[in-house]
Amino acid sequence: MPTHFRPLHDRVLVRRIEAEEKTSGGIIIPDTAKEKPQEGEVLAVGPGTRDENGKLTDTTVKTGDRVLFGKWSGSEVRIDGEDLLIMKESDILGIIEPVAELKQAA
Repeated sequence: MPTHFRPLHDRVLVRRIEAEEKTSGGIIIPDTAKEKPQEGEVLAVGPGTRDENGKLTDTTVKTGDRVLFGKWSGSEVRIDGEDLLIMKESDILGIIEPVAELKQAA
């Protein structure tokens, strides 16, 4: 039975995006030499945190964003047979945007 997961507060559910198995020079990287990817796709986002006055502060990231996070960030969980990460929004270093979107914004 599929599960729906909704993070609480400022937590984010992320699926790692696997790195390329081949370098730009054509060298194939074996599984034993690969590091865990630090890039992922946001699958679900919590509602945000409350400030000192009790006002809800929305999260910056949204579902579908590609993000970069620290090597040791988050807690690994298995949901519906898939390995995912749950992390605080503050563990996310930045949002990766396609170059085309950046050119249109300028």
